Amino acid sequence: MNKTKDIFITGFALFSMFFGAGNLILPPFLGKNAGYSWSLVTLGFFLTAVIIPILGILAHARLQGTMYDFGKKVSPIFSTTYCLIVYVISIALPAPRTASVTHEMAIQPYFDVSSLVTSTLYFMLVFIFVMNRTKVLSLLGRFLTPLIIIILLAIIFIGMFSATETITPSIFKTPFIDGILEGYQTFDAIGAVVVGGVLVISMNFNKSTSFEQKKELITKAGFIAGLGLLIIYTGLIYNGALFSSTFTEKATRTDVLSSLSTQTLGNIGTVFLSILVALACFTTAVGIITGTADYFKGLLKNSKNAYLVTAIVGCVLGVVMGQFDVHYIINIALPALMFIYPITIVLILLNVIPKKWASALVFKAVILITFIFSIPDFLGFIVSKESLTGIKDLIPLANYHLGWVLPAILSFIIANLIQKNSSLTKS
Repeated sequence: MNKTKDIFITGFALFSMFFGAGNLILPPFLGKNAGYSWSLVTLGFFLTAVIIPILGILAHARLQGTMYDFGKKVSPIFSTTYCLIVYVISIALPAPRTASVTHEMAIQPYFDVSSLVTSTLYFMLVFIFVMNRTKVLSLLGRFLTPLIIIILLAIIFIGMFSATETITPSIFKTPFIDGILEGYQTFDAIGAVVVGGVLVISMNFNKSTSFEQKKELITKAGFIAGLGLLIIYTGLIYNGALFSSTFTEKATRTDVLSSLSTQTLGNIGTVFLSILVALACFTTAVGIITGTADYFKGLLKNSKNAYLVTAIVGCVLGVVMGQFDVHYIINIALPALMFIYPITIVLILLNVIPKKWASALVFKAVILITFIFSIPDFLGFIVSKESLTGIKDLIPLANYHLGWVLPAILSFIIANLIQKNSSLTKS
């Protein structure tokens, strides 16, 4: 096949993987709250919602393995525990959120149905598709993403040239940091680790293609996917800012996207977008629960019962959590994200840098320090903030929920110096 064509096909596949329906509701809301500071918010959001996930794919291209391989240099126990936690979080938060987004965008505006009924019917259908694997979802996915992109580009360009309202002041004290933290909510770094390996390994590479050629293909495809995400995210954030004065003060993330769609495309366009978002949400939920069920099936010696039980548990959790509104699910996700995201980011970075700087010692030291210094951020959303004020004041950036960053960098440098001295001593 043509090399350029391969790159674009792979880039589009990566874009489709990261651009889930849940991601749609985040950028416009950021723009609404950022106002004149929309550019700083965009930079922060781009860091955690695009750059880190794409680096995760590059790390997978190097490892050519599974999610387990990301943490095996720390220890087998750590890697297994990390995988378990990530999969539990996946079926408990992002999967149910798809049902909540579907209810708020595609059901609630048009039907007088409770969210519990929506989530119940939704995950009954999810369970049927998980237990009866079909190509329908892949076919839907192939057409859904281009259609959603076309509608979003229409919203972005119409909005840019039709907005007449005044951009409101920012409600953020630290727009760049707020953009970073909102990027956590995309779950894309976790997505890169979970399904990136499956995507990379399953790509239809020519058997004669060398490792370096594969790496070049993934790198260029990653750049294309990242550029696509940057255009869409920037456009949605900018439009959220342009129309910020038209949204109500208490408008939710789904309210903002729906209102933006109505103001640019009219009611028919909004209905069409709602249907596409609902279908995209559904494919995402099926993918998450199927992937999790596959993992536990493999973990328990290819047990079909393990697959069934995991699918049931995932769907029951989906019904329970999916009945809550999107804002509530995002809020309760914060503690889990503050715990798992720093570790995920560090694992991605350590697996993508040159191996000479990422020995087993470096992995152990940096992961341990990252875990310890992310605890105050995790606890900050569980206990009263006042009880942690003293500790957070002692840790640089801790008051911005990034207290793990500088300690992780320092531990990386120190561990590498120790490793280098040890090597010199042995020689």
